[in-house]
Amino acid sequence: MMPPRPIPRFEAVYRNEQRRLLRYFMHKAGPDSAPDLVQEAFTRLFRSNALERIDNPSAYLTRIAQNLLIERGRRLARERTVFFPFDEGRDAPVCADQEFHIEAMELRRAYVQALRAMTPKTRRIFLMHRMRNLTHREIGERLGITQKAVQYHMTSALARYRRVIALQN
Repeated sequence: MMPPRPIPRFEAVYRNEQRRLLRYFMHKAGPDSAPDLVQEAFTRLFRSNALERIDNPSAYLTRIAQNLLIERGRRLARERTVFFPFDEGRDAPVCADQEFHIEAMELRRAYVQALRAMTPKTRRIFLMHRMRNLTHREIGERLGITQKAVQYHMTSALARYRRVIALQN
């Protein structure tokens, strides 16, 4: 004898559950989407071939309905995402102000640290050259030292800066 065909059982489940499922979807998804969701839920139930193996088709159908609503919500969220094309002419990249200020503070701190580590004479020569824009000859004349000595102190000061900055990176 052949096993009973699943269609009569499916029809019975459809008759018993269709209205309940329609109300459920109308409440959860609205009247426009409810009929399509009911049809999809029963299509999934029929395609699963699980009707013969399950004891409670109503609960199984409810789980299918819940999964459909979850999938629908995810799909709607993806569709709602708006992507704007990047136009390099209009949307020019800008530096992050906060990052720029943090880097400037760190550089200033390194500058002060390097200045403090210099001998007083080297510091004075360096500041005369960098802050007052004096030439090596002018600094030499004011301090009574040779241009070679001014160059030596400047080289020493710049080397110290390089070391301090290298430690920062």
